[in-house]
Amino acid sequence: MKSHIANLVSKALDQLVVDGLLDADVVKAPVIERARDASHGDFATNVAMVNSKVAKMPPRDLAARLVERLPASAGVAGVEIAGPGFINFRLADNAYHALIPEILGQGHAFGRGRIGAGKRVQVEFVSANPTGPLHVGHGRGAAYGAVVADLLEAVGYEVYREYYVNDAGRQMDILATSVWLRYLELCGEALDFPSNGYRGDYVWDIAATLHRDHADDYRQAAGAVFDGVPPDDPAGGDKEAHIDGLIARAKRLLGDNRYRFVFELGLNVILDDIRDDLHLFGVDYQEWYSERSLVESGAVNKAIDRLRDAGQLYEKAGAWWFRSTAFGDAKDRVVVRENGQTTYFASDIAYHMDKLERGFDRVIDVWGADHHGYVPRVKAALQALGDDPSRLDVLLVQFAILYRGGQKAQMSTRSGDFVTLRELRKEVGRDAARFFYVMRKCEQHMDFDLDLAKSQSSDNPVYYVQYAHARIHAVLRQAAEKLIDVEPSEGMGSLERLSETHELDLLKTLSRYPEVVEAAATQEEPHQLTHYLRELANEFHTYYNAHQFLVDDAVLRDARIKLILAIREVLRNGLNLLGVSAPEQM
Repeated sequence: MKSHIANLVSKALDQLVVDGLLDADVVKAPVIERARDASHGDFATNVAMVNSKVAKMPPRDLAARLVERLPASAGVAGVEIAGPGFINFRLADNAYHALIPEILGQGHAFGRGRIGAGKRVQVEFVSANPTGPLHVGHGRGAAYGAVVADLLEAVGYEVYREYYVNDAGRQMDILATSVWLRYLELCGEALDFPSNGYRGDYVWDIAATLHRDHADDYRQAAGAVFDGVPPDDPAGGDKEAHIDGLIARAKRLLGDNRYRFVFELGLNVILDDIRDDLHLFGVDYQEWYSERSLVESGAVNKAIDRLRDAGQLYEKAGAWWFRSTAFGDAKDRVVVRENGQTTYFASDIAYHMDKLERGFDRVIDVWGADHHGYVPRVKAALQALGDDPSRLDVLLVQFAILYRGGQKAQMSTRSGDFVTLRELRKEVGRDAARFFYVMRKCEQHMDFDLDLAKSQSSDNPVYYVQYAHARIHAVLRQAAEKLIDVEPSEGMGSLERLSETHELDLLKTLSRYPEVVEAAATQEEPHQLTHYLRELANEFHTYYNAHQFLVDDAVLRDARIKLILAIREVLRNGLNLLGVSAPEQM
């Protein structure tokens, strides 16, 4: 409907060009918007106002000439000029009636668009360090990233979903050392576990696998392990220096090959768990991209060399620094430490350089809100490399705070005291978890109420929407029990009978669905779709309570069955985009 109005206005503009009142080279295309006030009609455009200067006439005069040249349309009941020069359109009921066969004919394709056709987008999301299971905080980024990707795909983009695996660096060394120390305890060694080690039960599980498969092959005396290691925090020392000392001892005592085996065991067990967890949550990727591969392929050195050749690096105190302040960052950043090791930031520069070199028109990073300060430096690096930083869009997601029985749950990966995404999914179900996670803007704080998510009431938004879909199936089952044929007729013959206020309101809401999908995709705001589905479900429930569908009047019954089937299709399509099921029974 919106595109139909735009087409009418475009033809009127073309006629003004033919009449010599407008120059085709400077005319501005029409922008059509839903009327905010129903008393003003259904759609409005400010095309006369934005073109009045080039037309050299007052906006209302230009609007009058446009209205005179609008092609006739059976779907338009009225056109009027309002205010300083707005043109308002009021649609005829038959324009909304025509929507029903369109929805039923297109089926699952209804609402999808082509505005992104021919463009490639990479969406990288979750990318949590593989140092422990995913917790409920990660779940919000997973749901949000997955829905953004699906929405972009729904409007025509070619979408490539990617998980960046941080399989190099200090955190992974802390994990490997934590596993080895737990293994030593299983071997009978008495030791004080480091305060900065990973303490979760999953670390014990990995250590138990190492002990079961290799007995005492990796055993070292506790005294040798802690020999020369700086004291830990409880003993008056520094916990960071203590864990770094233990990592160094583990590498020396085990040797490269055996240390790498423990390292890979921890990485692979946790990564497999993350991969399985996300799959069960309805999240899959085209690629799991290894940070370590950037080092091994020479990509990190390539990025550093490009920055050095561009004069964007300088040496200070034995380290190499990137001049990120020259591009708006708060301070310059180290890319090569004084010991010659590259930093995590250097890997991140190489990763984003690689993303753009792979030919994506746009890359989207979904990060936790705690990475806010990291955005300027990454964009600065891309600009310094000669790339266009506007091709990178970073979406910051606030972690969800979980409440059970009114009590806040803790989520610390290091301590092991956290609620996993898997536990959440098992408790409230995948549907509720995914729907709840995207109900608000990503940058807004979110309190996840488990009690509400599990309730079967109209207060639970996902239950309320799914129940609307199930209710439509219940009507069809009732018809079958009464031997009533509800196979809808073809064409629009009966649809003029849809004249009740509830019916016309529902039709208007259904007509908005493609616009909502497009807006949710282009603005990267899945919550727009959840709000729409709740509105549609509410209007359907109101309609259900006010009217009978299986009436004796066969023509009216046919029209109402067509309407609820169209509602069912839109509910199902919207829920599918959210990764939520559309049950036939509740």
